[in-house]
Amino acid sequence: MALLPSFLPNHKKDTRTVGRGSQSIFLIGFTFLALAGIEARLAYLQIVDGHDFHQRAEANRIRMIPKHPERGNIFDRNGKLLASTRYPRSVYLWPMAHTKPSWSVVGPRLSKILDIPQEEMEKKLQEAGPNSSSLIRIARDLNEAQVTALKEYESELPGVEINTEAVRYYPQGQELAHVLGYTRELTAEQLQKRKDEGYRLGDVIGQMGVEKAYESMLRGEWGGQQVEVDGAGRPIRVLGEKEAKAGKDLHLTIDLDLQIAADKALGNRRGAIVALDPNNGAVLAMVSHPTFDPNIFSKQKLSQKDWESVQGKDHPLVNRALSAFPPASTFKIVTTTAGLESGKFSPDSILQTYGSINIGGVNFGEWNHAGFGPLGFPRAIAMSSDTFFYQVGRKVGGPTLIEWTRKYGFGQKTGLEFVNEESRGLVPDENWKQKVWKMPWTIGDTINMSIGQGALQVTPLQSAIMFSVPANGGYRVKPHLLKDNEQAKSWRESLNMKSATISVLRDGLRKVISEGTGKRLDVPSIPPASGKSGTAEAGIGRPNHTWFGAYAPSNKPEIVVVAFGENSGDHGGTVCGPMVLQVLEAYFQHYHPGQYAKPQQQSEQKTTGD
Repeated sequence: MALLPSFLPNHKKDTRTVGRGSQSIFLIGFTFLALAGIEARLAYLQIVDGHDFHQRAEANRIRMIPKHPERGNIFDRNGKLLASTRYPRSVYLWPMAHTKPSWSVVGPRLSKILDIPQEEMEKKLQEAGPNSSSLIRIARDLNEAQVTALKEYESELPGVEINTEAVRYYPQGQELAHVLGYTRELTAEQLQKRKDEGYRLGDVIGQMGVEKAYESMLRGEWGGQQVEVDGAGRPIRVLGEKEAKAGKDLHLTIDLDLQIAADKALGNRRGAIVALDPNNGAVLAMVSHPTFDPNIFSKQKLSQKDWESVQGKDHPLVNRALSAFPPASTFKIVTTTAGLESGKFSPDSILQTYGSINIGGVNFGEWNHAGFGPLGFPRAIAMSSDTFFYQVGRKVGGPTLIEWTRKYGFGQKTGLEFVNEESRGLVPDENWKQKVWKMPWTIGDTINMSIGQGALQVTPLQSAIMFSVPANGGYRVKPHLLKDNEQAKSWRESLNMKSATISVLRDGLRKVISEGTGKRLDVPSIPPASGKSGTAEAGIGRPNHTWFGAYAPSNKPEIVVVAFGENSGDHGGTVCGPMVLQVLEAYFQHYHPGQYAKPQQQSEQKTTGD
């Protein structure tokens, strides 16, 4: 009889052996299930998520190196360069290359070399996202010392590259700041709004002026290289390349020489000068003071001095050529038109003028405190008689005067490309006064408006359009800055004025220069000119605003110039008349050389009147 194993005594089953068998079966089953789960997970990762992981792997070894497009150049009407491109060196980071351990070395080193807070760089990396395969610019305009330091520590700075890039440059500096505007890196808010237009982190965009108005034409299209890199981020080979497409060059209506002459004429005063072609609205010059240097915005970071230069109490970023002020006696052009077109006055009407006149129980004074005796419209314009135009305004009435004010284009934007920068001005009426002041319109409001005072406000550009109407025979034109803007050049809206009204306006505006408040412009250095002065009250205790507008030659006008002095004090003929003369002299010396005497040094003799 065979012996049983010694670990099974007395021929009975060992319960411990049975237990071990159950455990083995359980372990085998669990292992099988675990392996099946792993296989299923591997299959899922390979089949379902395989494409995504493949892309991530590719992203880890393929880098997109963007190529900024060059912005289009900007030229004046004669082909002179106004805005172009320079090529500074910039520092870029590859976000995927910077884990926390590597950044603990790279971050402080870059911060010290570039003089940029580490937190500022980290913010840009966070905005790009850790999986971004594109380089992110963190600094531009590197100096030689910074370039040398970056190369010296190259081994400690993986994923850091130095590239050249196109940056906006304005060779004329502040001369055209309010015309050209400036470019600046997109804010986070702007980027969010314009992502669908192809903008990306680090892009620059026109923030003001022509740069903003024609952003879509100037910006160009991004290009770039698709580069394979090794584990250290070093390029192995170029896999593909797309050339960046430069933006379109623009030619403006601006005449650089005339712009410089206007800038010089305005000097250090707060104010504006606008010059345009009265026949088609082409803006020849537009100057606003105080001004700024748009090149500072091409820097990575504004210095305290730069920041103060654009945030001063005189608001240098404000374009005063597009800001609204009371027009004073220049507005008598509109009052004359309303009087004659209403049929209540004829071109031969004569009115007695006085030292003051009582209307509605209120005395309204004459600027010379004496009156000018009996006057017709042309002489009243020449002498700028207030009491003459009070009477015209009273008889015409507020609604008719307001109607003609709007026909001249006041109270609305002119159509200039700077849609968001241009003020509409203000043409007050019954509804406006009830809404703002909770009071009815009175005869006093009409009287004040008849001489360009009260709540009425216009911009220097709107004023230039007003002067264009008698200059071109009765048409409103659309001001524009793009030279080949055919639609704007051909746009003309007739005010349907009688030829007799236009004749009276032209006669009066010519007399302003030949015998009235604008005698400063009656000189041989320019052809016979026509114009009108204005001196506006600016509030109790504040110096007057001053105006002067003119066009020349009187018989066949080529140019309108309007000068405005903000709180300049004195009179329009005294302050702004010489400014207009300087611009007209520059124009006719350039476009009609040898036909007129060379400009003489300005006389110190003061012109009386507004």
